Amino acid sequence: MSMRPRRRRDVHRGRPGMTMSALQHELRFAVMPMDREDAGGSEFSRTMAPHPLAYQELPYDPLYTIYNRRLTAMSMAGFSADDAYWQLRRHAILRHTGELPIEIRGPDAEKLLNFVFTRDVAKTRVGRCSYQIACYEDGGMILDGVLVRLAEDRFWYGQADGDLTDWLIAHARGMDVEVFDPHVWISQVQGPDSLRILEAAVDDAYPEPFRYFDAARVRIAGQEVVVTRSGFTNELGWEVYLEPETDAQAVGERLLEAGRPCGLRPVAIGGARRIEAGLLNAGSDFDASVTPFAAGLGAMVSLEKPEFIGKAALEKADRRRRTWGLRVPGGVPRLGDSLHHDGVPAGRICSAAWSPYQRCGVAIVRLHDPDIGPETRLEVACRDGRTRPAETCDLPMYDRERKIPRGLVVDIPAISEAGETH
Repeated sequence: MSMRPRRRRDVHRGRPGMTMSALQHELRFAVMPMDREDAGGSEFSRTMAPHPLAYQELPYDPLYTIYNRRLTAMSMAGFSADDAYWQLRRHAILRHTGELPIEIRGPDAEKLLNFVFTRDVAKTRVGRCSYQIACYEDGGMILDGVLVRLAEDRFWYGQADGDLTDWLIAHARGMDVEVFDPHVWISQVQGPDSLRILEAAVDDAYPEPFRYFDAARVRIAGQEVVVTRSGFTNELGWEVYLEPETDAQAVGERLLEAGRPCGLRPVAIGGARRIEAGLLNAGSDFDASVTPFAAGLGAMVSLEKPEFIGKAALEKADRRRRTWGLRVPGGVPRLGDSLHHDGVPAGRICSAAWSPYQRCGVAIVRLHDPDIGPETRLEVACRDGRTRPAETCDLPMYDRERKIPRGLVVDIPAISEAGETH
């Protein structure tokens, strides 16, 4: 039976100059460990946990929401969406994410993951990452994320918003495997200057090779950390995994120091660049009612591999795609069922933003009619109350071969002088 994951809408706004201890004091009921009754811990202590480097965001008056029971910044003062976009496209940004790594380890770790994920985990070698999707029995998507293979019998799965831990444990019956939260946090450095920042930040040699979706162990500020050539931007970039024993503050300060020449600072990023890249957000761009085929992720399903959860349903499923990009000259689409074709409801706006680079509104849409593809003219209701003509397009909207994150294209886009439209 399929179930739609519930999404939390809680937010918290830090104040300029607030220290990390002050933030934790305000959220004392939420962030203190459950066994710290003397410190005010409670039964709610698993929710609203702040990233160990959240103090770096506080000078920018962040607005937080809940993602994987963790605080993640939605916006920050003093840096517009356009500013953040161009900083990412032309230099580099630092983002402290709410992604939740799950650890799977033991002799049957690969066996369990192959049963839960739609792609062949055996093809992910030690020191490599892979994009993986988990589905329900009916083929509906649970969530997606990046799998890191640390050893033959040890993995981290950096999941999107949701909870796969219990799902993995429930399907591990009879297997010699452990599934647990290793209390690891992820930060990203993304943008054309990102690898130069990594080179300046590491204590010893830069990892070689360090290809797209590689994973390596390096030392930063005396701390051994895992870094991966991955990220949620489709720009050149990497992520650092901070374990409980890591001096996260030392790592975070070294990153800011190494990135100072290119203006590196914490940013709440997402929106336009993610949409242009066709990177789907769990819960908004897909949910339990959407198969990987409908989401445009059919290439991420290996029906030739042995039995996995959802395989039988996916073998019979409609293979046609329903998820596309949308360009809207002059406005940003309104989220929801605001898309029409010749006056007839045509689909849903799942994510939307203004693209400073393309100088138009961009969106990820899910269409009712699977026979509608790119270059179809539609009408869309926009945030300003106007209805505008729009046209569907493929995803990614550009860089179809993902040459930018692979480091094969190094052109820096010029900043457009066109004003932002909402």
